[in-house]
Amino acid sequence: MALAIFDLDDTLIAGDSDSLWGEFAVKNGLVADPDYEQKNHEFHQAYLRGELDIFEYLSFCLKMLSEHPLEKLYEAREEFFQSVIMPLVLEKGIETIRSHKEQGDFILIVTATHRFVTERIAQFFDVDQLLATNIEMIDGAYTGRPLGTPCFREGKIENLNNWLKENPDKNLKGSSFYSDSRNDIPLLGLVDNPVAIDPDDVLRAHANANGWPIQSFRV
Repeated sequence: MALAIFDLDDTLIAGDSDSLWGEFAVKNGLVADPDYEQKNHEFHQAYLRGELDIFEYLSFCLKMLSEHPLEKLYEAREEFFQSVIMPLVLEKGIETIRSHKEQGDFILIVTATHRFVTERIAQFFDVDQLLATNIEMIDGAYTGRPLGTPCFREGKIENLNNWLKENPDKNLKGSSFYSDSRNDIPLLGLVDNPVAIDPDDVLRAHANANGWPIQSFRV
């Protein structure tokens, strides 16, 4: 049983769930800051350039979760999933996950986007494990602070290694990782079978230089 690891945003879905959740939150009154949408856009552009300060971003985007009761947040998340995420799901990604399952592989989504947004999406893809940026909760409410190391860039490797320590029957022998982003080059370089999916320019150049296959899930 090998690990088949998938990035989420712009890999399994044709968009960035983190940024899209910010836009949805503005349109649905979950945030009051009139500049929130512009700030959200600027953070997303920094991510695309490979320049994102993950801690600054998490301080920005997690704050709203501390400002509403869980019931309201879960209702909003379900509406977001159905109306925004479902139209972006890529059938080729579903087929690739299905193919790995048929081979008996263990399926993970490893994403920088925080768990509140991604756990519902991971449920849809029916993966075995989700590794995402975790959020602190106290007395059943979000504090607006990240918990542990954000699952971003080298942090993806740290979170994956921690999970492997907790699951000694799993290892990276024969492992695959599918991603679109330059930010995932560290983890792509760690697995046996890195695959660039609709890659950005930096990842495309890196994949070509290293002989990594390049595929599209948007065909």
